[in-house]
Amino acid sequence: MFTGIITDLGTIRSLEHRGDLRARIETAYDMETVDLGASIACNGVCLTVVAMGADWFDVDISAESVSKTNIGDWAEGGRLNLERALKVGDELGGHLVSGHVDGVAEIVNMAEEGDSTRFTFEAPEALARFIAPKGSVALDGTSLTVNEVEGTRFGVNIIPHTKAVTTWGTAREGDRVNLEIDTLARYVARLQEWQ
Repeated sequence: MFTGIITDLGTIRSLEHRGDLRARIETAYDMETVDLGASIACNGVCLTVVAMGADWFDVDISAESVSKTNIGDWAEGGRLNLERALKVGDELGGHLVSGHVDGVAEIVNMAEEGDSTRFTFEAPEALARFIAPKGSVALDGTSLTVNEVEGTRFGVNIIPHTKAVTTWGTAREGDRVNLEIDTLARYVARLQEWQ
């Protein structure tokens, strides 16, 4: 489990196709405190550390994960939002995030509002019903609050601090981002199906 609070900006050092996709990610994490087999969310995708060095770790990514996320858009030198797995007793500053991405949303509009930026996203139709005003979503691993929803489009405001410490500072219209809907919304919808 994760919180959606990004704790490092990683850089993709290499991508290698070898059955699965192997990515080497540069990080500022103290890798002496990371166990082999640990989970790290990379742009919101829960991935397993399979090798590591002083300032990097490797992950293997299945074709299924590539097909359901924006990992196919990754390129060497690209930046990634990173978050280590939640430990019992850690502060829960965002919301509970599993790292199991539900689909990909597209940035369809960006507008400056004061010091913040209002982002509008187009969600896949099958996921849009789970997104509610003032609810939470994880986008590229970042816990964000939904401002409004209109059909398959929804908006969030991203403050200057978030833009400075995540990939949101370089986001552009047309970018595809990993979308994980709030787990509570998924269970509420499932319960309603049984009524």
